[in-house]
Amino acid sequence: MAEKHHAKGGGLDTPLELRSRLLPNLAGDPDLFGRFAERFARYMGTANFLLYMTIVVVVWIALNVVGLFGLKWDPYPFILLNLFFSTQASYAAPLILLAQNRQDDRDRVQIEQDRTRNERNLADTEYLTREVAALRISLREVATRDFVRSELRSLLEELISFSDDDAEPAREPRVFRNPATQAIKTVPAKRTTNN
Repeated sequence: MAEKHHAKGGGLDTPLELRSRLLPNLAGDPDLFGRFAERFARYMGTANFLLYMTIVVVVWIALNVVGLFGLKWDPYPFILLNLFFSTQASYAAPLILLAQNRQDDRDRVQIEQDRTRNERNLADTEYLTREVAALRISLREVATRDFVRSELRSLLEELISFSDDDAEPAREPRVFRNPATQAIKTVPAKRTTNN
């Protein structure tokens, strides 16, 4: 008897399998109906839909008024056409709402991603601002180009004055390059007489 029970699908420790449904199961792809609703709502908002709907309505009314081949399936008040429009509207409204809800969900996710991206960008910008401020503070202690040039000029002037006061005779003229103006200055050799 226990073997018979196991043959059916398991024992008490095994869950029963789900029974098949009469209606089709859309659980295989949960977004299938949502994608259909979006396509339908997108198509209903086009000029082609309005054009085709207008053609169908004009042909419907013309055939029922003229009655070609004795066909008058929907006489003047066009109750059947009104029923079709009501049915279309009753299905279109929920499909459009479903498409809008899916778009709202996508927008919400996009807004959240934008918010986190903006927060990261703000944190990066604040970090870079602090780093630039630290660099500015540290650069205040570093010698600038103008300071170095002025120091070199003063050293050059001291060297020139020192060479002018030098007691030994210089045999060749000295050449100095001014770093500020890149001009070459030649100092003639000073001849002194030995006493």
